[in-house]
Amino acid sequence: MPGGRLTQQERQQIALGLADGLAYAEIARRLDRPTSTVTREVMRNGGPTAYRADLAHRATGHRAHRRRQATPRDTEASPQAHGRDAEAVREYEEAFTTALMRSGLSNKMMCRVLVCLYTTDAGSLTASELVQRLQVSPASVSKSIAFLESQGLVRRERDERRRERYIVDDDVWYQSMMASARSSAQLVETARQGVGVLGPGTPAATRLENIARFLDFVTESITRAAEQAREVLYTKPGTPPDSTG
Repeated sequence: MPGGRLTQQERQQIALGLADGLAYAEIARRLDRPTSTVTREVMRNGGPTAYRADLAHRATGHRAHRRRQATPRDTEASPQAHGRDAEAVREYEEAFTTALMRSGLSNKMMCRVLVCLYTTDAGSLTASELVQRLQVSPASVSKSIAFLESQGLVRRERDERRRERYIVDDDVWYQSMMASARSSAQLVETARQGVGVLGPGTPAATRLENIARFLDFVTESITRAAEQAREVLYTKPGTPPDSTG
């Protein structure tokens, strides 16, 4: 299996494969590359619908140039726990950041902070540790944490040395989904209020009623599924999740 960075020709083949609707695994097979390599390449360069080979190739060169400028020549990459490949971890963090941005959390700095916490085994870091890992200013970290905390995505507590630590809990995605469901429920109520204002049976009122019915059904389904699957968030390594329900 060949190693090294993707060539421009390989990126063109990835673009052609995406245009033909091929799965990442099939594209990787044709390139004789790991599927994870193709997945990371696509996700950090616009996703499957916006990937462009020439832009991706230039962007990779720019990123490599910035890393060379930002890293002193006598500084080696920090050792990774569990024998992880530092470059693979970095590329995965970029892909995860892009995925979060596409899911609705549009601020890149906030996504980077969240990804940094999620990919830490302890699930928590101090402000100084985030600054060091992300190579950003303390103000950027502080602003990102304030927003993430307001959304219930992180929490803070003090450790034994009185340092403030930022933590991602196992339950955070459940709580976030419930908050989203509550927001949708409020939208349902508002849409149905418009039916009375615009007049039942009118085209505009019918449109609003259909929106309300759709959101009501989807919200109820998501809430029920989240309740049933909540225990998956606490599954320990090597323990298969309960498939009942």
